Amino acid sequence: MNTRQIVLAVLALDFLALSAYVVANHGYVGMFVELFSTWPGILTGVDLTLALLMIMSWMLVDARKHGLGVVPYLAVTLAFGSLGPLAYLIRRERALRGR
Repeated sequence: MNTRQIVLAVLALDFLALSAYVVANHGYVGMFVELFSTWPGILTGVDLTLALLMIMSWMLVDARKHGLGVVPYLAVTLAFGSLGPLAYLIRRERALRGR
């Protein structure tokens, strides 16, 4: 593992731990109820959705360019947000270092 993969793995594990904590305390649906209960929360949710859609578009193009499978990472992104792109970047680093 190179330094970039280690940093990405630490970020992914920290994000996973935070996600597990929030879901355990508020439930999967409950976290969205909390988020969308205020206008700043709505703005944050819309901004995050737009950002993830752009990242998913980039992942599709990049995966085709490098011959990588991307569907599982897109599914994880839809279910768990940033965890999908982080996992894709870890996989991508491994694939590119193998060439």
